[in-house]
Amino acid sequence: MSSHHVSGQTRPRTAAIRRRPLAATLLVALMLPGLAFAQTAKEAELEARVAELEKMVRQLVSQQQSSAITAAPPPATAPAPAVADGKAIQTTTITPSANPGTAFSFGGFIKLDAMATDTSDGRIADGSAGRLFYVPSTIPVGPDDAEGGDAYTDVHAQFSRFWLAADHVTDAGDKVKAYIEADMYGGGSNSLLGNETSTNTYGVSLRHAYVSWNNWLAGQTWSNFQDTAALPDSVDFVGPTDGVVFVRQAQLRYTNGPWSFSLENPQTTVTPYLSGGPRFNSGDNIAPDATARWITKGDWGHFTVAGLLRQFKAGEETATGGALSASGKFNLGANDDIRYAINGGSGIGRYLAFGMGTDVVQDVDGDLEALDGYGGYIAWRHVLNPKLRGNLMYSAAHFDNDVGLMGQGVTERAHSLRANLIYSPFSKLDIGAELSFGQRFLEDDREGDLSRLHTTVKYSF
Repeated sequence: MSSHHVSGQTRPRTAAIRRRPLAATLLVALMLPGLAFAQTAKEAELEARVAELEKMVRQLVSQQQSSAITAAPPPATAPAPAVADGKAIQTTTITPSANPGTAFSFGGFIKLDAMATDTSDGRIADGSAGRLFYVPSTIPVGPDDAEGGDAYTDVHAQFSRFWLAADHVTDAGDKVKAYIEADMYGGGSNSLLGNETSTNTYGVSLRHAYVSWNNWLAGQTWSNFQDTAALPDSVDFVGPTDGVVFVRQAQLRYTNGPWSFSLENPQTTVTPYLSGGPRFNSGDNIAPDATARWITKGDWGHFTVAGLLRQFKAGEETATGGALSASGKFNLGANDDIRYAINGGSGIGRYLAFGMGTDVVQDVDGDLEALDGYGGYIAWRHVLNPKLRGNLMYSAAHFDNDVGLMGQGVTERAHSLRANLIYSPFSKLDIGAELSFGQRFLEDDREGDLSRLHTTVKYSF
C-alpha cells in the first residue's frame, strides 16, 4: 500500500519535472523569434538613421563646394559680373580701356548749405560767390550813412562733389594714378550757369584732373604753395578765408621724400593806376610760377614751409615777386589740435584770401609794381565726444597799398572770427552750425561788417 503510494507520488513529480524543461524549451523557442525580430527592427532603425546622416553629409559637402566656386576671386583682367535672376548685369570690366589690373574707385559727398547773412553796408550781390561762402572781398563797404537792411537767406547744394580714380601698378612696380573731381560750383556766379527761379540748375566745375607716375604729377590740382592738411574743420567752404592760401591750377610737380617742386600756370592780377578802371587779369606771362616745399611730420602733427617765385606781365611790362608760407598742425593730445598758417610776400595777391588784393599795380606810365601782402590764421579744434566736435578760428590779411598809385578806395585789410559745432550721429554724416563775423577795411578808413549763421548737412561716400 505504502509502496504503491510512494510510487504514485513519484510519477506525477517526475512528470512535472519532465514537463518543466519542455515548457522552458517551448518558452525559449517562442521567445527567440521575438528577440530576433526585436534585434532586426533595431538594426533596421539604426541603418535608416545612418543612411539619413550620410545623405545630410553629402548635401553639406555639395553646398560647401558650390559656395567655394561662387566665392572664388575673379581674374583681375575680367571681373565676374553680378548676376540677378540668372542674367548678368555687366559682362565687361568697368574700365575696358585701362591696363589689366587697374583698380577703379568712386566717391564724393552731398552737402547742403543754408545760411542767413546780415551785412552793414548793403547786400552782397545775389548769385555771387559771397552768397555761397565767406569771401572777404565781397563784404559791402559804403558811405558812413549806409544801411544794410534786413538779413537775407541762401540755401544751396552747389558744393556737392564727386570724384573718379583709376590706380595701376605696372609689372615693374611703377605706380600710376588718374584722378578727376568736379562739383556744382558753376564758375563762381550763378548768373552764368545756374538759376534760383524754378529748377536751381548749376554748372559742373572742374576741381582736379591729373595723372601721377611715381614721384611725378601732371595736371590740375592744389598748388604746391598751399598746405591743405592745415585747413581748419569749418562748416563754411573754406572758413578763415582771409589768411588762407587757396589756389588750384595746372602744374608739373616732382616729389621726393619731404621735398616737392612745381612749375604752375601763371596769371597776373592788375589794379590800374589810381583804380581808374576795374582790376583785370593778364595771361601774358612767359615764365610759370615756381614753387618749392619741405615738410616734416609725425604723431605730433606736421610742419611745412614753402616758397613761391613769380613773373608778372601785362602787355610788354613785366615785374617779379616772391612769397613764403609756414603752416602746420600740432596735436594737443587725443582730442585737441592747433592748425595755423603764416603767409606773406611781394606779389602774393591772387594766392591769398581768394585774391582780395591784386598781384601788381600800374603806375602812371603803365609800369608794374608788385604789391606786398601778408596774412594768416589760427584754429583750435576740440573733440567733446566721439560724435561732437567744435572749432574756434581767427584769420586776417593785410596789403601795403601805395595810395599814390591805387587811390583810397582799395581794400587795406580784412579779418574774421568764427566758431562752430559739428555733430556726427554716425560715420560720414556731419550736421554743423557755424557763427561768423567778418570785416573789410578800405584805405580811406571806411569799413563794412558781415555776420552770418551758416548750417550744413554733409554725407560723404
